[in-house]
Amino acid sequence: MGLVARIRKEWFIIGIILVILSAKVHPSFGVKGGPLRPEFTIAYVAVSLIFFNSGLSLKTEELTSALLHVRLHLFVQSFTLVFFPLVVWLLLRLLELTAIDQWLLRGLQTVSCMPPPVSSAVILTKAVGGNEAAAIFNSAFGSFLGIVVTPMLLLLFMGSSSSVPFSSIFSQLFMTVVVPLILGQVCRRFLREFLERRKLPFGTVSSVVLLMIIYTTFCDTFSNPHAELDPLSLMLVVLIIFFLQLSFMLLTFAFSTRSGSGFSPADTVAIMFCSTHKSLTLGIPMLKIVFAGYEHLSLISVPLLIYHPAQILLGSVLVPSIRTWMTSRQKAMKLSMLQPI
Repeated sequence: MGLVARIRKEWFIIGIILVILSAKVHPSFGVKGGPLRPEFTIAYVAVSLIFFNSGLSLKTEELTSALLHVRLHLFVQSFTLVFFPLVVWLLLRLLELTAIDQWLLRGLQTVSCMPPPVSSAVILTKAVGGNEAAAIFNSAFGSFLGIVVTPMLLLLFMGSSSSVPFSSIFSQLFMTVVVPLILGQVCRRFLREFLERRKLPFGTVSSVVLLMIIYTTFCDTFSNPHAELDPLSLMLVVLIIFFLQLSFMLLTFAFSTRSGSGFSPADTVAIMFCSTHKSLTLGIPMLKIVFAGYEHLSLISVPLLIYHPAQILLGSVLVPSIRTWMTSRQKAMKLSMLQPI
């Protein structure tokens, strides 16, 4: 793959690096009260745009075929929104005894509270040849569920580090997350044919807006002389993230392939990706609302910024191996059905 093609493919990851560097060089532009006025343009306009865009692009009309696979959906949602946060909370009780930066550790807890992403789990499930309909359903349903469950989990495990009262937090979540998402879905009902014909770049729009949010978040950090990132802590957090992802993928694989589970090999593929992937697009705006005005917000956001490319990288590396396993299992199942009793 050529350099230009590689840049086009990885432009969002490159963009994250560039906006963080830009925030380091000139933080005053994106701080609260600065020329960009992020307290309005980001907190309300940008966040609302992301969720309106999500509502406009979510193909909920395609979910009916997967709706009745209740056991699979229950497994995925309970794993990602109950089991995942609890295990990370227990792990952090041990990691707090180490010298790892406490704000990065709290960031790991925020990662665990996030819903599944709208895109990456579906893309990887499709690449393997797994149950794409189930992956679409759980990504979409998890996004809707996450609007309510994720803020509650964040407040439960971490408390509110903002001076904003709970009622204001949920009021802002409703106005900037729920309302735009519903409006996007309503617009989609009337514009479905046009949207499918034009193939608008919904993912690109959300990614560009997300880069703006990341930029202003790090402007706040770099303008604060007391916020410093320990390189050793950062390296250890990267290793912990890869360890968590791989461990949880193996765990979901073991659960979904045990005898009597009732899941097909294609189901297992969807379960592995949907249960372990976390949404950056929904996560960063929610952190911005729940921890509004908090000086360590960018440090708490770092693990989520790492988790996003890590889940894509690890998933992409494992696609050939998972595809080989799924194909061999499907062939073995067909042969067993053909054998005379």
